[in-house]
Amino acid sequence: EPIEARILSKAIENAQKRVESDHFAVRRNVLKFDDVINKQREVIYGERRKVLDNENLKDSVFNMADKTFGRIIAAYAGDKFPDYWQWDELNANISKIMTLEAPIAYEKKELERLNSDFLKEDIMKIFAQNYEKQEEVFGDNMREAERVIMLQVVDRHWMQHIDDMDQLREGIGLRSYAQHDPIVEYQTVGYDMFEELISTIQDETVKYLLHVRPTAKATERKQIATVTNEGESKEKPVVRAEKKVGRNDLCPCGSGKKYKQCCGHNE
Repeated sequence: EPIEARILSKAIENAQKRVESDHFAVRRNVLKFDDVINKQREVIYGERRKVLDNENLKDSVFNMADKTFGRIIAAYAGDKFPDYWQWDELNANISKIMTLEAPIAYEKKELERLNSDFLKEDIMKIFAQNYEKQEEVFGDNMREAERVIMLQVVDRHWMQHIDDMDQLREGIGLRSYAQHDPIVEYQTVGYDMFEELISTIQDETVKYLLHVRPTAKATERKQIATVTNEGESKEKPVVRAEKKVGRNDLCPCGSGKKYKQCCGHNE
């Protein structure tokens, strides 16, 4: 017989509501986690689409270089007074990206009026000279080299970033023990990781474009068909090197038996 106790029915109904509420909260948290990586994906795919659609990416490269050298200057020449700048570290990091004919240095009179903006302007002039030399080496292929290198750098680091975000998501729940909201922590740390990703893409793109060298094609196309006088292609027939042994012929192994009763038994 069906149980019609009102107290029991009410308890079961409350339990169902509680379970549905928990499931809804779980789904809502999953969507919040997914929303973080989805926004990052939209940014990356948008920039990637610009690379594919634009014919000339030189301006984009120079914008990347400006941000790259700006980060180096902020790290080693951020002080207001040039006397306190870390010149050795500054030159070392710039040399990793482009060729310096001589270390960047200024006379005492120039240091009095020097600031970070003037320093970046001088560095960008050196970068423009390096880039002009690359354009002379590549010629008309420089625009294609820009596109290929940008896509390779973006794709490689984006795939690694996705793996890093997955690992972050697996362990971010432990921060709830420290009274921190895992979703807020995931958004904060994910934003910092994404900013680092963008910086790495810019730095490597600029560096590779200044160090890459053109290579000759190593492969040659081979003609696999002959063209007849009528303009139609005719494939060459396959010629057997050895004569085919009949099933009733003597076996070539010298046993004296027929081929079908000897070596050709399994054919």
